Amino acid sequence: TEASQLFIESLAESEALEIHQISLTDAENEVRRGKLVAYIIIKEGFGETPPAFFGGENMLRIGIDPSRRAEAGYLKGIITQKSFEQFQDLLSNPERASREMREAIVEVDSSAELTPESRAVLKNLFSSLDRFYQLEDTALRPSSTFGQEVETEPVEREESGVGPVSAFEITFPTGIIWALLGCAASFGISIVKERRAGTYFRLRLAPISRAQVLAGKGLACWLACLTVTVLLLLFGKLVFGVRLDHPGLLALAVLASSLCFVGIMMAMSVLGKTEESVAGAGWAILMVMAMLGGGMVPLVFMPSWMKSISNISPIKWCVVALEGAIWRDFSFPEMMTPVLILVGVGALFFLIGVFRFSRYDL
Repeated sequence: TEASQLFIESLAESEALEIHQISLTDAENEVRRGKLVAYIIIKEGFGETPPAFFGGENMLRIGIDPSRRAEAGYLKGIITQKSFEQFQDLLSNPERASREMREAIVEVDSSAELTPESRAVLKNLFSSLDRFYQLEDTALRPSSTFGQEVETEPVEREESGVGPVSAFEITFPTGIIWALLGCAASFGISIVKERRAGTYFRLRLAPISRAQVLAGKGLACWLACLTVTVLLLLFGKLVFGVRLDHPGLLALAVLASSLCFVGIMMAMSVLGKTEESVAGAGWAILMVMAMLGGGMVPLVFMPSWMKSISNISPIKWCVVALEGAIWRDFSFPEMMTPVLILVGVGALFFLIGVFRFSRYDL
């Protein structure tokens, strides 16, 4: 309708919004995957049907990423603001307002829920407003979008009923990330300690290769990461009600995240020659990764330029993989993107650590 087009143009003028017009299916998928904050549905007949104040249906609906409830409030505020701005533009259209009053009278007459007294009062009200709009010197007339209600709903697939049932499902992946960070840092520092104490060189005298020694250390770190993650997930399930409805996808996310942190551990172990230097440099790097990847400040509150930079942090992809398995309802192809990134980053860091570590044998 003309009213809906004017409303879209009004929203596009807001500096707080970036508007895209795409299909509903694409919009639901983009919001569900976290690439868009929300979508707005302007229903058919917007501006032509009786507004919700007069008994009509809500003509606006917001589909919101459940992890972005604060932004949903901001968006509803902007929509309300734009509705009030349109009120000024529609004051000069008494014909439409008068027509809506007559339509409202018809709605009142056909309503079976109203008592005779209520029907009489409402018909008298709308008839008076109709006559009021027909006055040539009137300066104030209510608009069709004034008082428009906005319906908000979480974005989820109906067949699976996904979406976080509590705040714990949103924050729990971050807690798992910090447990993995602790495992990686502890094992990285332990390698330096064993090298300084001579344990590593005694192992090298045994009939095993350097690769076998480092692979054993990596395997131990990987098993520790798996164990702490599984225990945390079970704790979240039993205590906080975190759903584990997609065990296959969750297993992929956990395995890939653990492999990634094994690589980070190996690269961290060659940052210095003493436990103090490795701990200082390692945690400094891990803090930056966590800060950029959403481990400290949620991605939703970051400015756009920082969100773009966050793609370089493996922490972000760990969070994306875990969220996709817990409540974002990722499909297998969607899950493969963060999984492959995590495995690739882990392999790269592990090779860098092994290469640097080989120099200590010279």
